[in-house]
Amino acid sequence: MDFPIRRDLYNSANGKGLLYTNIKTNDASAKKAEFERQRKIRQQEIEEKLIEEETARRVEELVAKRVEEELEKRKDEIEREVLRRVEEAKRIMEKQLLEELERQRQAELAAQKAREEEERAKREELERILEENNRKIAEAQAKLAEEQLKIVEEQRKIHEERMKLEQERQRQQKEEQKMILGKGKSRPKLSFSLKTQD
Repeated sequence: MDFPIRRDLYNSANGKGLLYTNIKTNDASAKKAEFERQRKIRQQEIEEKLIEEETARRVEELVAKRVEEELEKRKDEIEREVLRRVEEAKRIMEKQLLEELERQRQAELAAQKAREEEERAKREELERILEENNRKIAEAQAKLAEEQLKIVEEQRKIHEERMKLEQERQRQQKEEQKMILGKGKSRPKLSFSLKTQD
């Protein structure tokens, strides 16, 4: 704050000392006034802050009270909504569980079908191998039987040939004995014939 300096005092005979005293007094008053002004400003700021905090507290209390009243008023509705959401979540979980169980069942069926198909293929392969082996065995047995028949037939022919030879030998032997012993007491007649030439 600026204070006007009295020019008349400055121009008087004792003006110099009076002016110094007056300026010093004015400085003290200015400092005091400034201090008071700053104090009032701080006091006003504190009061405004307190008022602001009190207002915020009251607003918070009022909002909490209104919320509580509203919640109390809508308690049944909220409970129904919560129950509805719980039931909805439960239904969704049950659906997901059933879908998961169905997926597992389908996967198990697919795995079982694959195992059965693999076992069927192995069984068919074994049956094919057994059938092929049986066919080869049957062919070998038939060939062996045919060879045996050939051998038996050859043996029969050889036996018949031997019998024929033996019979022929015996017949010749008997004939020779007859001739030697002269059975029938007659020698065989010798006949001679003369052929005439034309």
